[in-house]
Amino acid sequence: MNKYTNAPSGLRRLAWFAAALAFGVIVFGAFVRLSNAGLSCPDWPTCYGQLTWPTQTHEIARANAAFPQRPVEPAKAWREQVHRILVGGLGLAVFALATWAWIRRRELGGLAAVPCAAALVIVLQALLGMWTVTLKLLPLVVAAHLLGGMTLLALLVYTAARLTLRPCGNVENAALRRLCWIGIALLAAQIALGGWTSANYAALACGTDFPTCLGRWWPPTDFRAAFVLWREIGVDYEGGVLDAPARTAIQLAHRLGALVVFGYGLALAVAAIRRRETRPFGLFFGLGLIGQVLLGIRNVTQGLPLPVATMHNALAALLLCALLALAVRLRRLA
Repeated sequence: MNKYTNAPSGLRRLAWFAAALAFGVIVFGAFVRLSNAGLSCPDWPTCYGQLTWPTQTHEIARANAAFPQRPVEPAKAWREQVHRILVGGLGLAVFALATWAWIRRRELGGLAAVPCAAALVIVLQALLGMWTVTLKLLPLVVAAHLLGGMTLLALLVYTAARLTLRPCGNVENAALRRLCWIGIALLAAQIALGGWTSANYAALACGTDFPTCLGRWWPPTDFRAAFVLWREIGVDYEGGVLDAPARTAIQLAHRLGALVVFGYGLALAVAAIRRRETRPFGLFFGLGLIGQVLLGIRNVTQGLPLPVATMHNALAALLLCALLALAVRLRRLA
């Protein structure tokens, strides 16, 4: 049995396994998206009608005949289909966790609802994954798919942390607990802005200039067009369709959001470091926040190199996990 709950230790291990797998799926999904492989399989859930992807000459010829509008690119097709297979494995892990939690709901109390919510999110993620393909990378769907992945990770990490970490909340830590949840909300908003930036191919809207944008502090922008959520169905959105001022507006909004999160996050990290019981969480979050800013700057100045851009997505997920773990650690003592 777990020391801090009445749940078996096997449930804790399953929760951490599902969380780790969710993190891996997010990182690999970022790699797929950033390498422009999101439409490399034009059908769903198969890839050119196969459970895997076309590799043999005759398979590629048959696939090209069936989908002439999207010729096979084997170097990209495997990425998309492997991502789908990983998502399938994650779905099995999440449903197993939700089922086990529901069976032990008397011991878990309200915590049992969290993995059950994760199971609902995985179903929504499957639909968003299908719509990402069928709606040809519609920005709203792509951004929602990214946010859904982060939401799933958050629910799984919260579950695993609740089954693992001893709460240390008291009157002195009440203010830090509130600041932590505000930090989670700000970070989630910034992740959403990052998803919208990626979905609209606006990462390099300022060229390779930093801290300026296109050689100016405030170039021409079009915020109204930049944040229109619903757009025409049937258009192929690969590569983006917004004009330069709209993409510039998205990029500037993301930079301004990063400035706010960085300032608030550093203050939160310092407050956590000052308390012995939360010091490791504060150190990890503070160092991760600095690393995230450096990765973001390098993304711009080096023209969005694939490894750096993928690491930028991965570190955003880790920062979210760190704040969630800190929030669990700061829970009130029973």
